Amino acid sequence: MKNKIKQIAAAGVFCAFAFALTNLGNIIPIRFAGFLSFDPKDAMIVMAGFAIGPWAAVGITFACALLELITISTTGIIGFVMNVISSLCFALVPAILYKKNRSFKSAIIGLAISSAVTVAAMLLWNALITPLYMKVPREAVLDMLLPVFLPFNLLKCLINTSIVVFFYKHIMKALRKIKLIP
Repeated sequence: MKNKIKQIAAAGVFCAFAFALTNLGNIIPIRFAGFLSFDPKDAMIVMAGFAIGPWAAVGITFACALLELITISTTGIIGFVMNVISSLCFALVPAILYKKNRSFKSAIIGLAISSAVTVAAMLLWNALITPLYMKVPREAVLDMLLPVFLPFNLLKCLINTSIVVFFYKHIMKALRKIKLIP
């Protein structure tokens, strides 16, 4: 029971950090095509998946997307859906692989696979959903897939992967020091 409470508390800490990073995206607006914005929350969600497990990545994904929807979102329910899809695609694969084999190699392989899955999924979902959001013909969005959505999602995955690789050990060390995770 005590371990479950610590896991829930750790998930809460990761969720708070992820949401803070989402807000950082609003403070330092990095926008593409007027509505695509980068925030590094997915890196924190992956780290939670590594530290606590895939269930934490799922819960934090939904919690952060919901918090964003009701507080700072300018993209409404469509942004919520796209946030959830993108974060789950990026966080679940490495969290599942890392749970099966807790090694640096497994984490890197998971991050590489998840980056490819995220980019592919977001190209598909942008082709399907963005015409509704932008209120433009689908052909206009299809013309944006390669010059706008592909580089944006590749860059987003590369930056989030780099953040995980460079900061994971430091964050885990801090959380172990305060005995929030084993």
